[in-house]
Parts: sequence; C-alpha cells; structure tokens
Amino acid sequence: MRAFVLILLCAVMAASLPAQRKKKPNKKDIEPPTQILEALPEPPDAISAETARLSFQLSPLSSKGLLSQQVRDALKALAHDNHGAQIVKLRAFVAGSGDLRRVSAIVSEEFTDQKKMLPVITTVQVGGLPMVGSQVLIEATSVDRRVTNPNGLAFLSGVVAKDPTAAVAELKQSADAARVEAPNMLRVTCFLSTLDHGDSTRCAVAAAFPSAATTVVQTQRQSIEPYSACEGIGRLTEPPASAVSVSQRGALMNSAKIVFTSAQLVFKDEDSDVRLAFQRLNKDLEPMMVSGKDVVWEGTYALTRPRAAQIATIKTEFIDAAHPPAGTSLLFEGLPSNDATAAIEWIAAGK
Repeated sequence: MRAFVLILLCAVMAASLPAQRKKKPNKKDIEPPTQILEALPEPPDAISAETARLSFQLSPLSSKGLLSQQVRDALKALAHDNHGAQIVKLRAFVAGSGDLRRVSAIVSEEFTDQKKMLPVITTVQVGGLPMVGSQVLIEATSVDRRVTNPNGLAFLSGVVAKDPTAAVAELKQSADAARVEAPNMLRVTCFLSTLDHGDSTRCAVAAAFPSAATTVVQTQRQSIEPYSACEGIGRLTEPPASAVSVSQRGALMNSAKIVFTSAQLVFKDEDSDVRLAFQRLNKDLEPMMVSGKDVVWEGTYALTRPRAAQIATIKTEFIDAAHPPAGTSLLFEGLPSNDATAAIEWIAAGK
C-alpha cells in the first residue's frame, strides 16, 4: 500500500510540472527596459544676427528657490520681455555655490522643449548680486521682429575707475564720443568691487542714462583694491563714417550682421593653453566666414591678474593688432570648470 501511495504522489507531481512551467511571470518580477535619455544639444559656438534688429533684455533678480528654479524663472521673464523674439546670446552672472554648468544644461532643456534655436552662452561666477538669496542674473540679446537700430550699435568698453560715479562718467564720455544720446543707451553693466555702492551706482546710471536696463554685480568676494567699471550698449543716433569703427573705448557697428561667440575657457597657465583658447575662438568663427581679424569687442573673465595680462599679450597674435578690439577685462570669482583659469568671448563684424 505504501508503495502504491508513493507511485501516485510522484504521478501527481509530474503532472503539475508542465503547468508550473506555463505559469505567466508576475509583472512585478519583470525588470523594466533600461531607458536611454536623449543627449541634450550643446549651445552653438557662434551665432550671427542682424545688427539693425537686435534688442537687449535683463532678467529680474529673484530669491525664490535654488539656482535651477531661478534660471528657469529668469528665462521665462526674458521671453516675456522680448515678446517671444529669438534669443541669440545669454550672459549669466551666478552667485553662490550652485553648479555653474547647470545654467547651460537648463538653457538647452528649456529651448529644446520649446523647439527654439539655442543661443550662445557665457557663464561666470561673481562675488555677489544686489539681492539676498539671488543666485543668477541673465542678460539676453534678441533679434526683434522689426528694425530697432537703423544706424547701428555702439558696444562701449568698461573703463576701470576708482568709484561708481567716476565709472559712469567714463561711460558717459564714451557714449558722447560715439554720439549715443542718453535715451538711446539700451543696457549698462556695472562691475563693482563691493556691493556697498550698489544703490549709488544705480542712481548714477539712472541719472546719466534713464532708459537703460542696468546690471550691477560684485565681481569677486574679496578684491585687492576698490574699483568700478561700467560697460554699455547704445543705439547710434547717426551711422558711423564706416560700417565698423573701433577704438579703445568702444566699437561702432553698422555692418549688416554681428557674430557672437560663446565664451571659450582657458585651462592651466601655460602660453600654449591661452593660444588654444584663441585657436578655438577662431575655429568657432570660421562657419560665419569671419576670423579674429574681424573681432571688434572682447570680453575677458580671468581669475588672476597674471592670467589677464597673459591673455592681453597673446591675443595680438590672433586679432588685428593695428586695430585691437574694444572690450572689458576684469577679474571674476569663478568659471563653469574648476580647472579653468579664464574665459574669453568675442564679438565680430559679420558679412
């Protein structure tokens, strides 16, 4: 009898095996397929835009949220202010400990989602912004739907002065020489060694250029000596004698197009490292059919004085040394890479 029971039990177990094999797996046990996120497009190295249709905007300061949220809010505000016009250049000043690389990534996300062409981007870390909790301030250059600058534009250099009042006076002198009337100054950016003079700087700019959007930033948390410098962009009252006229104080542009580059980073401290950055800038301009010889304005964001001096010396190998570009060269707190020692951006006369 015992043998019969064992035989019967074995038969039942054998019959159940096929059923167990055919049992469908539980959905919870199935590992979902690995999702590969599509890489975001990189901002362009250079972009060309019509001089006559350029307009300039400035994002409002905000203390709401962390860096990522403030960048998104700033981009929304800029799009609202320019009525949806195409943004071709962004310059972001970031304060605090946020990752500067997030700015470029968020710009790519936002513009790609909205199916908009990406702008060139320059991102630098500053010592402070004139609002507690504010981590980013963004300047935008857009292409308007209508002609706004029939006689061209003036890009005026930031001249270093002892205090904000003197810096604004220097800018006013440059504007008068360029024949930019006070109501036609479109944007003024003032770089200070301390924000203690932030309010007085805004008052001085408002008195001299009542219509200008005004940026005020502290370039470094601790500066060796006090200084102020204000650069500006203005609408020319009448066309210059030639399509392009450049002096140390500014570049007068009435060319059909202007080419903007993203900032190229300089790594390490050898002369060859600086040359590599300039070579990359030249390569960025090639698709636009221009070169370093066509550069009219240069922005230099160095972290140390030796690096700024080194850049000033080596750049003569890549630009028209007989007619060097205007521009602003100051020391800043940081850059998107911890290994970077400087950043350089160019504006060139397009064709």
